[in-house]
This record gives sequence, structure tokens and C-alpha cells, in this order.
Amino acid sequence: MNKSELASFLDRSQDVLIGLSDKLWDYAETAFEEWKSATAIKKFLAGQGFFIEDKSGGIDTAFCAVYGSGKPVIGILAEYDALSGMSQQPGSVVPEVLTPGGNGHGCGHNLLGAGAVGAALGVKEYLGANKKPGTVKLFGCPGEEGGSGKAFMAREGVFDGIDVAFSWHPMAVNALLDMSLLANYQVLYKFRGKAAHAAAAPHLGRSALDAVELMNVGVNFLREHVIQEARIHYAITNTGGFSPNVVQPVAEVLYLIRSPKTPQVEEIYRRINKIAQGAALMTETEVEIEFIKACANVVPNKTLSKVLYDNLSKEQLPVYTAEEIAFADAIAPTCTKSREAELSQWIGPVEEDLRVYTKRLEGKNLCDLVMPFYETTADRVLPGSSDVGDVSWNVPTGQIVTACYVLGTPEHSWQLVSQGRTAIGHKGMLLAAKVIAGACVDVLENPELVQKAQTELDRRLGGHPYQSAIPKTVKPKAISKL
Repeated sequence: MNKSELASFLDRSQDVLIGLSDKLWDYAETAFEEWKSATAIKKFLAGQGFFIEDKSGGIDTAFCAVYGSGKPVIGILAEYDALSGMSQQPGSVVPEVLTPGGNGHGCGHNLLGAGAVGAALGVKEYLGANKKPGTVKLFGCPGEEGGSGKAFMAREGVFDGIDVAFSWHPMAVNALLDMSLLANYQVLYKFRGKAAHAAAAPHLGRSALDAVELMNVGVNFLREHVIQEARIHYAITNTGGFSPNVVQPVAEVLYLIRSPKTPQVEEIYRRINKIAQGAALMTETEVEIEFIKACANVVPNKTLSKVLYDNLSKEQLPVYTAEEIAFADAIAPTCTKSREAELSQWIGPVEEDLRVYTKRLEGKNLCDLVMPFYETTADRVLPGSSDVGDVSWNVPTGQIVTACYVLGTPEHSWQLVSQGRTAIGHKGMLLAAKVIAGACVDVLENPELVQKAQTELDRRLGGHPYQSAIPKTVKPKAISKL
């Protein structure tokens, strides 16, 4: 079997992969509660001859599906968690809730999971057809959204022994994810005060909600005094009730702190803790600081990016039907991200390329080309986060993105949920499966790539070993349990 035959095999497998993707979309389960989603993938891969190692890293909805033996050992990362409160009708060009209060795949992880499965299936077929030594491991990684499942798995050594790892993500373009993403901490601040009648005896109460509000004001002042690349977000998850005539005895706020490097996040975290303690002092309340999760910055690997780019450049890109183009044209006016912002994050500082690619996509709402790969330029940082970062500190890791939705689609939106169960998304998913499977073949046929990628990782880390930022006492926690 050669790469062309491998791509044909995946074409023949597309119906089952689409079925799996749509099943995950239907389940739409959130972090660490992806029971049906994980089971569906495990059941499918077990039926294809993979050995299933369950509960990887002690996480109930994590697993590892293994096929083959010997070196090299290639890891493929799958995600399948959804976002809470993002239920949306599929294939709709207007916001329409499917299930009131339900969840939705607002980041396309149904496509991500099924595409990763397709890549693993292709590698398994290649190994068997060519009787090659080598092992492929499909890692079922739960809780990327707000849970950092891979970070907990990395802390427990789940990725030890892997030579290289590949992943991908649905996006609006076809490109290399050859850049870093921000490290982050997620922390819950729980304030406890005293209830009292807000009119008859307010002096007897100690308002936990006042403490939360004062903390948030303090952090807003802090924003001026952190590095420009840092991001601090919060959500008040418990306001203490609905009765304004009661001094709220409890209130909670969940913070997400981001910065390019983990030590920078740690510094900001310590400063926010002081603000929380100050708010508690001002209101005579008590505060409990609960560390929820963390993830490291992504360490890019240009060796593996080059392998992925060569496969992406040679693979036939999706051809869209008139119906798919009409759908894209109908939903595009609802999308808010500018074309320049969409493309500039992938093209970077090369202004001439930005003009050229903007021109080539003029009048199109679906990306039908591959963004350039800059093999020698300095690393760029995307202002998001991914728990792939913790994998990339332990294993040379390469990533791509493929066009699964309309240009300008905002992430974590109803528009993205809607497009995640359409032929446009399915075509991008199949492309990703082919590209990653092809990259795995290159590693199998050219084992020197493993050493080259590892040498690059060692150089990038500069002798700093991976240290999980998640305390050993912290366990993965479902969003519904926060």
C-alpha cells in the first residue's frame, strides 16, 4: 500500500467516519462526562482490531487504542468534548436552539475526534498491508474545553514512550498549526460570609457577593500591570441566590489566567490570589482557592510541521458542491471575524503573502487553498490555549488545521455548531485524516525523522524538563461539578 492507496482507503471509509462524527455531535457531552462519545470511539476501534487501554491517567473517559508493535511509536490525539449551553440546529443559517439548555460542539471536536480515528485507521491499514513494524496509539483525550484532560494525562505519564505525536483542529483554513498557544490556569475562588436580612439587620451580614465583586474590580485594575500578551477571564458561577433582601452568604467566581509561559501565569495567579484575600479582608468573609486545572504552552516542532505540510500540499483539497457554496454564502453574513484577521494569524508578518492570499480568496466563503508554511521564521503565538501543550513538552508534536467551516466563523459560536454536522465539516475532517495518516507513513518509512524531531524539541526546551503545573492532589473535575 502506498499513500495514494491509503487515501483511497480513507475515501472508502468516509461514510463510517462521518457517521461517527455525527454521533459525537449528537451526544455533545462536556468535559469528563463524555461517556457515550468515548464508548462509541472505543467500540469502533475495538471492532477494527485495536487493543483498548481504558481509563488512561485514571480518567474515566480517557483511553488509548493500540495497534501494531515495535518502533516507531506514533501517537494521534483525539478530542470529543462539547461546550455547555451551545445547543444549535445543524445546517441552519440562523440561531435555532436544538435542545433548550443543551450543549453543542462549538469547537468542532466531533470532527476532531472522528478525523483522528480516521488517521489511526489508515495507519493500521498501512501497517497491516505492508507488514511494517511500528505502533499507532490513538489517545482518547477528554475535557479539552475547560478541563485540560491531556495535561492530567501527561502528569500521570500517559504519553511516555511515544516517539512523535500528531493532532489537528477544525478551522476555516487549511494550514499548519505551527505556532505556540498560551499556557493557562483555571482557578475557582469560593467566598463564604454570613446571611442576614438586608433591610432589618444588614449590619449582621457579611456579603460573599460583595467580596466577589471587589475581587473582580481589583483584577480589572491589575490588567494594566501584567504583560501585554496575558489574558484574564472570569465568570461568576454562584451569586448566592436570587433574593436581593438577603445578604448573600456564599458566592463563587471562576478565573482563567493565560500567558505565553507557565511561570508568567504562576506570577499572575499569585497576584490574583492576593487580590482575592484582600477582598475577603475588606468584607470580613473567608475565601477558599481551588485550583481546577492548568495547561502548558504549545512547543511547535518545525520538523514535524514540514512533514505535515508536504502531505497537506500534495493532498487533493475538497471540492464543494453548488449547494454547499450556497449554504456558505447564506451563513457568511452572520459571521463576525474579518477576512484579514482570519488570514493574518496564519500568514503572520509577511504582508505581501497576506495581500496575495486575500486576493486569491476574494469572493469566496470557503477556503480552497493551503496557507503558506514559514519554515525559518520565528515562532508566533495564538491568543488561545490547548492542552496539546502538555503533550508537546513531552513528545515532538505536529498539528494542522483544515477548512471545516466558513471563513470568518467565530469560534465557540452557534455558527460553528451548525456547520459541524454538514458536508463542509465532513470534507475537512476527511482531509485531516488523510494528511495525518500520510505524515505517519513518512515517519514509519523514515525513522531518522524521529531523532530529528526529538533533537529539535530538546533544543527548544533548553534543558528545562516538563513539570506539570497541576498539583498532585488536584483531580479532573467535570464542568457540572464545579
